[in-house]
Amino acid sequence: MSIGLPHFLIVSLIVFALGLYCVLTRRNAIGILMGVELILNAANLNYLAFSRFSSGHYDGQVFAIFVIMLAAAEAAIGLAIVLGIYQTFHTIDVEATETLRG
Repeated sequence: MSIGLPHFLIVSLIVFALGLYCVLTRRNAIGILMGVELILNAANLNYLAFSRFSSGHYDGQVFAIFVIMLAAAEAAIGLAIVLGIYQTFHTIDVEATETLRG
């Protein structure tokens, strides 16, 4: 039995579902950021799988590199926001930020 495109898509779906579950159920800001990273990694798996099983085009690999750069920027900005929330509220619980609403 050889590993084909459906196998990669199933793994990507599982990683995406875990990331979505993490984003929807976590109250901790760090946990939410980790869920977003899982979702971006699921997209990378799809890009690379379709790149591998297409007719030799490398577009998927280029898109994956861009997503990795986006994830690095998101992590830096997200952690800066989390540190700002922690300095203001002394917690990283996202429920505590309800007082920010206008």
